[in-house]
Amino acid sequence: MMSRMKEHWLLDPAITFLNHGSFGAAPKVVLAKQNELRTQLEREPVRFMVRELEPLLDDARAALAPFVGADPASIAFVPNATAGVNAVLRSLDLDRHDELLVTTHEYNASRNALEYVAGLAGSKVIAVEVPFPIENENVIVERVLAAVTDRTRLLLIDHVTSQTGLIFPIAKIIAALNARGIDTLVDGAHAPGMFPLHLDALGAAYYTGNLHKWVCAPKGAAFLYVRENRRIGIRPVVISHGANATRTDRSRFHLEFDWPGTFDPTAILSVPTALQFIGNLGGGWPEVMRRNHELALRARDLLCHRLGISHPAPDDMLGSMAAVPLPEGKPYVPTLYGDPLQDALFYEHNIEVPIHPWPRQPKRVLRVSAQLYNEIGEYDKLADALEELLPRF
Repeated sequence: MMSRMKEHWLLDPAITFLNHGSFGAAPKVVLAKQNELRTQLEREPVRFMVRELEPLLDDARAALAPFVGADPASIAFVPNATAGVNAVLRSLDLDRHDELLVTTHEYNASRNALEYVAGLAGSKVIAVEVPFPIENENVIVERVLAAVTDRTRLLLIDHVTSQTGLIFPIAKIIAALNARGIDTLVDGAHAPGMFPLHLDALGAAYYTGNLHKWVCAPKGAAFLYVRENRRIGIRPVVISHGANATRTDRSRFHLEFDWPGTFDPTAILSVPTALQFIGNLGGGWPEVMRRNHELALRARDLLCHRLGISHPAPDDMLGSMAAVPLPEGKPYVPTLYGDPLQDALFYEHNIEVPIHPWPRQPKRVLRVSAQLYNEIGEYDKLADALEELLPRF
């Protein structure tokens, strides 16, 4: 039986959708708001883009800021967290003496950006090995801090890892690095809407997060937070009219990031609707976060029991996603979504769930997500399908 919650989404009822973490899914109400904004834009494009857009962006920023615990002045909108990571990294003045830290769990796109920028400057990328399964969060703190040297310039770190679904203890790490004068860039792609954020108190120099995932805004909505004493040096990926603007009524930070050239801002402008709708639908954001976290734990428990494996991480290191190791697979040529078992789950059982090579073939992990429209019976269906398919794959 389909969850009544799923009626609020356009999701295909024939598909057991356990992969909210990859691209999210926007509810019908939020998409209706986006369509309304698109109609407003197209009825008079010049009026909208020139006269109405800035106040609307400010309204969206004002709605988002308390949700992530930040001053609106510190928030710029970007199309996705990858763009936020690139904006920061491309703005840094690096040289061949600098070392840039990252963990082996870093999202591939962000790691690629780090490697590219380091290559241009001749800087050295130091990858800190973090195990999975993992005993506790102290392992991460100890390994990251042990890799710090007098040449360390920046740490790029996931708040929630994509492949393994772990919440990293970034507050402890940021505090230790701040004490040593080292900046942190947090890739928080999954964090907004998964658990409470208090960015001003966190103290990171830079933090970027997606709003199309757990906040359920349309695709194209994300933000970049920059601490006040780092703001002047950070430029958007796209240099546009704001670069030589002489206006004094807005900050240089917002003048540059708010106008990347002609674009469709309606995903960003739909964020206040998404924040309000998801919160109201789930009984308030604290209840949404609690419910999704508990469902992710129940799903993890069920899969571990059916697969006969131990919990790969403690409960407090999980949010609304959980990953479990699978038996080693047969070699295959990777594609974007490449594991043959993942395709079999989709084409033979109508189950959408990601399987990542981790840390590399033939080892792999399966990651489930828990959103309001999911129910425990869907993970039971996944376990049944795995029991049938694993002997073949």
